[in-house]
Amino acid sequence: MRFSIAARLKSFAHAFAGFAFMLRTQHNAWLHLIASAAVVVAGFVFDVSANDWRWLIAAISLVWLAEAINTAFEHLCDVVSPEFHPSVKRAKDIAAAAVLVCAIAAALIGAITFASYVVRYSAALSAASSSASSALGS
Repeated sequence: MRFSIAARLKSFAHAFAGFAFMLRTQHNAWLHLIASAAVVVAGFVFDVSANDWRWLIAAISLVWLAEAINTAFEHLCDVVSPEFHPSVKRAKDIAAAAVLVCAIAAALIGAITFASYVVRYSAALSAASSSASSALGS
């Protein structure tokens, strides 16, 4: 098969359609979207380093990857086995657990990454507050 720009663009369209399907059908995907946006905003507010951005991007990507695989797996299970089956339930639960593990790991990475920035920001606020109090008191 020869390379085709049209075919590449079509594959992007399929990927975006899959992402849109995930957002339409998975409530947790909206939570991931909100958390991802909050991390990006916090990253800009705290002016995180390039090295810290790498960790944050990896953590965000890991959660989205797990959520996408879980969504695909659940959808496929529903098509293959529309009736309830305990083994299908277990398989879906395991896939959901993988998302949970990734989300917890991402939260830990975020906490570790942002901790020093929050401490530094708090110290700067405290110092500014002390300076303002001293200036007003004299």
